[in-house]
Amino acid sequence: MNRFRLFISVLVIVGSFFACNQATESTDTTKSDSIIAPTAVLIPVEIKDSLNADAYKHYIQLKDLMVTSDPAKGKTAASDLAISLRKLSGFESTAVLAEKIANSKDLSEQRINFTELSDDMIKLIKKTELASGSIYVQYCPMANEGKGGYWLSSQEEIMNPYYGDDMLHCGEVKETIAKK
Repeated sequence: MNRFRLFISVLVIVGSFFACNQATESTDTTKSDSIIAPTAVLIPVEIKDSLNADAYKHYIQLKDLMVTSDPAKGKTAASDLAISLRKLSGFESTAVLAEKIANSKDLSEQRINFTELSDDMIKLIKKTELASGSIYVQYCPMANEGKGGYWLSSQEEIMNPYYGDDMLHCGEVKETIAKK
């Protein structure tokens, strides 16, 4: 009876571990929206409003650097994003979040601010008219100590900015924003 309980316990632990810790592929796939995986067909995202397009471009750069867990380069991308957001009416507080990321050397702190910044960017993109392509609202339930976290991506494949290589593919697409 004790062996059976031990076996069940081990199965539960292993199952929990693999739920969001999928193995990375050994092929040359990408960790960036800016490079297309060999088997993926990615339709470029075109946003009609140039200011929104600029903010989205810098957001994706920041998100990609969060995926690669590079806080130094993330600082630069966040600074560029803050400049773009300052040009948008109503997104001044979002620019402040980008500046917090730009002023932090700590990846964990950057990722915490990235959560709120992503929530604001999702609101912006939902109000934005796309000329082509799709933008995916993605979600990881394990981010932020189990509170979860959303982000935007130009590709459907999950590349988790909250865990990088630790849990690269943890998450799911919650919504697709496309040309109306």
